[in-house]
Amino acid sequence: MPAPSPDTTGKISGKRSPIPFDNSYARLPAGFYARLDPTPVAKPKVIAFNRELALELGLDADALHGEAGAAIFAGNKVPEGAEPLAMAYAGHQFGQFVPQLGDGRAILLGEVVDSNGNRRDIQLKGSGPTPFSRRGDGRSALGPVLREYLVSEAMHALGVPTTRALAAVLTGEQVRREEMLPGGVITRVASSHVRVGTFQFFAARGGEEAVRMLADYVIDRHYPEIKSAEQPYLALLDAVMERQAQLIAKWMSIGFIHGVMNTDNTAISGETIDFGPCAFMDAYDPATVFSAIDQFGRYAYVNQARIAQWNLARLAETLLPLIDADTTRAVEQATALVEGFPARFLGHWQALMSRKIGLSTREDGDMALIEELLDAMRENTADFTLTFRRLCDSALSPDADEAVQALFTRPLAFQSWAVRWRQRLSRETTTPQERASAMRRANPAYIPRNHRVEQALEAGVERGDFAPFHKLLAIITRPYDDQPENAAYAEPPGIGERVMQTFCGT
Repeated sequence: MPAPSPDTTGKISGKRSPIPFDNSYARLPAGFYARLDPTPVAKPKVIAFNRELALELGLDADALHGEAGAAIFAGNKVPEGAEPLAMAYAGHQFGQFVPQLGDGRAILLGEVVDSNGNRRDIQLKGSGPTPFSRRGDGRSALGPVLREYLVSEAMHALGVPTTRALAAVLTGEQVRREEMLPGGVITRVASSHVRVGTFQFFAARGGEEAVRMLADYVIDRHYPEIKSAEQPYLALLDAVMERQAQLIAKWMSIGFIHGVMNTDNTAISGETIDFGPCAFMDAYDPATVFSAIDQFGRYAYVNQARIAQWNLARLAETLLPLIDADTTRAVEQATALVEGFPARFLGHWQALMSRKIGLSTREDGDMALIEELLDAMRENTADFTLTFRRLCDSALSPDADEAVQALFTRPLAFQSWAVRWRQRLSRETTTPQERASAMRRANPAYIPRNHRVEQALEAGVERGDFAPFHKLLAIITRPYDDQPENAAYAEPPGIGERVMQTFCGT
């Protein structure tokens, strides 16, 4: 039975909806999801509304302001054309397989086809219990809602494939965690919410036909160029691997640590999804772990590419019956692809890191030059983001080296590297001005510094003051711009401001 192909008519029945839904996932068989409406909340209030994204999605932004928008984004009102559902999926969580997870606190309202012709999911997160809640309340505390809004929008501005934040709503209700906290709902936008764990859900039940249907759906939606491939399901694995290699390379080039790279948090679309205990490094250390639940460093910064490969191996396992009827041949072909992931990742990572130090051509010693800088940064606790941003000025003139050296506990460590760096730059064809300009487009000045995020969350959660949240959002969504008036937001934390652990908070 072929998968229903997403059509792009955008037609809905009944009165005009502020959201022009066209729902393809809801046309899959019932076993793929559970249909239900969000659970209403007491007194919804919009904290943030992403008007620019709303217009990109083709929504009626004016109709979504005020109380009408609050009702929709809180789940109190299901708009015309929506077909709310909670998606089924499984997943490996910290290496342990859980055969049924699913959307335990999220409900997919439906899909739209945006102004660029791309199909996008609109999902409420924190919208109440579902059949997959596993005795949870299906709600979200306000803090994680604000964190996801800030970090996902910053990631988009940084040029990293990511889910987006359309709205954040205060529910007017309390949720019980270790203490009573204000509740919130985030409206999340994604190319889709299909995960490696979605494939695992059906494969674990011996549902080869369901896996095939899901694979056909994913190919139609995300990878239509491979439909005519000789082995489309092997080509699907290859395409997902490529997007994951690009994604993890981009994460690591900006010092991002996801924190919980379970297979149910690995999107088939190649987007960053599920911002729980995520964080950005301050001082460079490849062993950095922030997540309070990652006690053994499984998802440390340096391990992210290795874990991505492990997750892709789990995807490959689900596709084996589709790749070839001969299990031995299927395993050989899939294994060859998965074993090639490290080289694929490394190619993307080297290209990004080369741009960060001003190289536009490639030479044999470039990787060593990059690694030497990173080693010096680690040994001297140099700030990751500031080192590369200040290096942009050093690319113009050695007179700017002092500002970079100030980040190193032993300034001579940078000086000795800079000699080799400038020798390498002398063989580039670009001018110093062109080089510095390109480097500024590769090295952000502003990231969601962990201490700044925590300050914004504390103000919102503890005092109901969302001004710090909005100010930080405005700054980090212009990450490559010089913002002299906001220079303090580019600085690393003081000793008393350091964030050592982050939490899911769900």
